[in-house]
Amino acid sequence: MEEQYNPAAVEAAAQQHWEEQKSFEVTEDASKEKFYCLSMFPYPSGKLHMGHVRNYTITDVISRFQRMQGKNVLHPMGWDAFGLPAENAAIQNKTAPAKWTYANIDYMKGQLKALGFGFDWSRELATCQPSYYRWEQWFFTRLYEKGLVYKKNSAVNWCPHDATVLANEQVEDGCCWRCGTTVERRELAQWFIKITDYAQELLDDLDKLPHWPEQVRTMQRNWIGKSKGVELSFALPRTVAGVGHFDVYTTRPDTLMGVTYVSLAAEHPISLALAEDNAELKAFIDECKKQSLSEADMATMEKKGMDTGLVAIHPITGEEIPVWVANYVLMDYGSGAVMAVPAHDQRDWEFARKYGLPIKQVVAPNGEETVDLEQEAFVDKGVLVNSGGFDGLDFDAAFNAIADALKAAGKGRVTTNFRLRDWGVSRQRYWGAPIPMFNLPDGGEIPVPAEKLPILLPEDVELDGVQSPIKADPEWRVDDLNGEPVERETDTFDTFMESSWYYARYTCPDFEEGMLDPDRANYWLPVDQYVGGIEHAILHLLYARFFHKLMRDEGLVNSDEPFKQLLCQGMVLAESFYREENGHKTWINPADVDVERDDKGKAVKAVERATGEEVIAGGVVKMSKSKNNGIDPHAAVEQYGADTVRLFTMFAAPPEQTLEWHDAGVEGASRFLRKLWKTVHGHIAAGGSKVAIEPGSLGDQQQQLRRKTHETIQKVSDDYGRRQTFNTAVAAVMELLNEVGKLAQRDSDQGLAVEREALEAAVQLLAPVTPHICHQLWAALGNDTPLVDAEWPAVDEQALVRSSITLVVQVNGKVRAKLDVPADADKETLEKLALSNDNVQKFIGDAMVRKVIVVPGKLVNVVAK
Repeated sequence: MEEQYNPAAVEAAAQQHWEEQKSFEVTEDASKEKFYCLSMFPYPSGKLHMGHVRNYTITDVISRFQRMQGKNVLHPMGWDAFGLPAENAAIQNKTAPAKWTYANIDYMKGQLKALGFGFDWSRELATCQPSYYRWEQWFFTRLYEKGLVYKKNSAVNWCPHDATVLANEQVEDGCCWRCGTTVERRELAQWFIKITDYAQELLDDLDKLPHWPEQVRTMQRNWIGKSKGVELSFALPRTVAGVGHFDVYTTRPDTLMGVTYVSLAAEHPISLALAEDNAELKAFIDECKKQSLSEADMATMEKKGMDTGLVAIHPITGEEIPVWVANYVLMDYGSGAVMAVPAHDQRDWEFARKYGLPIKQVVAPNGEETVDLEQEAFVDKGVLVNSGGFDGLDFDAAFNAIADALKAAGKGRVTTNFRLRDWGVSRQRYWGAPIPMFNLPDGGEIPVPAEKLPILLPEDVELDGVQSPIKADPEWRVDDLNGEPVERETDTFDTFMESSWYYARYTCPDFEEGMLDPDRANYWLPVDQYVGGIEHAILHLLYARFFHKLMRDEGLVNSDEPFKQLLCQGMVLAESFYREENGHKTWINPADVDVERDDKGKAVKAVERATGEEVIAGGVVKMSKSKNNGIDPHAAVEQYGADTVRLFTMFAAPPEQTLEWHDAGVEGASRFLRKLWKTVHGHIAAGGSKVAIEPGSLGDQQQQLRRKTHETIQKVSDDYGRRQTFNTAVAAVMELLNEVGKLAQRDSDQGLAVEREALEAAVQLLAPVTPHICHQLWAALGNDTPLVDAEWPAVDEQALVRSSITLVVQVNGKVRAKLDVPADADKETLEKLALSNDNVQKFIGDAMVRKVIVVPGKLVNVVAK
């Protein structure tokens, strides 16, 4: 009697085998080609979500496929364990962040194992472990000694609720990205790493990454933001704050003759000096300090300014130009001063209209003298007008002529600027790696000596939600250096520090002599395939590229880039439902809703199961806590099995596109696996055993099935390897199984042999996606070598040879016949066969055949008029 498919039992048995055999533990092997496959590691939040499942299934599919190609495959997993969520959860749950984090790691590790992911758990790491952050601290001290680290006062985005600094990218609509609190601007002493020293190399080396999505490379190019411009000086009629001039940078020196005012940042030394005797200006500067530093917020906020009463001298005309303080100018970007050309910059135009400042046109479209500046600024390049001796010059000529004039006068020079700013790595929170610096009594600082590392973060602490425990603990803050008391730095590292080099530590997580073992690191690096979300395109991926170059220059690695190939998987979407009362929406999990659908699957009526009340369909949106539409992977695995969940996530959409979770699709995946199970066991029950195939003795149906088998091997190999379209790979195996149902002949040894070949191929081809069921079926088919150790099936080129093909015949471009013709027929034969077809003759009729176009193997097109 046929054995029933029991996913839970099948999956438990396969996972036990892999664990006992340590199937996925690897070491360096110079005799084999290596392949390093990596997912962006998770934050241990407590539970996996479907985005995790999709990400890790993709890398597991790639890893298992590459392993079956005979490669030495590294596929590790670890935990991005520091960060604010642990602190906030600890405060909420009245526990220590470390305890909360380690408990979450244990639970999520169990979830990952239940999904059958082939990770090398012997290399597991968590970034909150001293054995990890010790080397990060050591590396920071090395960068300090090289002059790549410095400390300075800086205007920062400050979240008063979380009591920490936020990167510009972490400010959304003027609020903290995590808690939604309005962000303030503060001056704090911050530690920085000089990523700007590597700006040109980071930009140039994007060309070394042809296997990254162009969208990601473009985003990084724009973030680095290289520009050619002119740095020029505006003199002051009197000394202010000890200086007699200030500098500005512009990429549009062609508009210099149209400057009608200049704007300074609120924190500019000149602004602060003028505010000492101007209460109104001081109040305005204080107001500016409360706003976000995020560029997105700066772009959309109301532009405000105040005339200082000071004037600057135009560097060419000598005219007096009013000096304003404006809220849209940032001290940390450039010099903290900008020249304003209202006629040719929309922001300046809006500001000038608001405050009644002059608008002077100095650029016109080619062949035109004037433009309408009543509606908006003219921002395109053109020909200079109203610019004295520069009139009539186009942009390039004007750029050079004005730059030359400024240089000759000692008031400017051509220079290259980058939008990229140095990386501020200080955070004022507790749950992070302590920054390894000592503050000296005289006000200086010194890196912590290597023998004193790591500076341990105490884990048994109580959080009050107000102050970091290490800032509040005078005993922790005090250390000694050569018998003299010193104070430890109480800021901790930005968590992007940990995620910028974890991929390298996986190569040697047990190495205690240094940050990396260069021999092992250089065997595995760079990562061959990296998978993660597009939301990490700039910060994480840019910092990781930077860190890799820093490690290279320290002699730890010998490659220039960390990740050869990058795949950015799409989001996971799901239906959403809510009830609305007094304008307030209460979101209801889709699992708790009964839905009636139309023929196209669209929800026409939805009822909350618990209350019997009708609810509103909110559409298909990204799975999120806010919409309460997340699908629990654990529940899905318990209901359907891990293989079904994995199969659905790979089959429902190409990996880089959004994936919509829907129960009907999951149930369809489950049906297919039951069909595969039944077909294989039906073959075994029919007496199928290993018999050599004799190609010369096969009948037509047997030849067709064998050809389909090897066409499928060929296609799936390409889909997994080159194209990375796992959905079409799965579809091809489904087609093969359908052909087995149509063409299999179990009444002869050769018929059974051809069917066995097809089924074994189907099991091997599906193994990367559904490894548990395939492990069991492979053994049931009589194979002694476990499937995880088996080789990928090879294409038999002879089996692909067709004795006949289907030829399409067109008359004047429209299909009029399909003919079965010998595969080796020449052009003349194909033309005769096409023209002799009755239907083709019918559509030619009385017309004259002008031309016959023959494309061997595909079509014949008859042109008749």
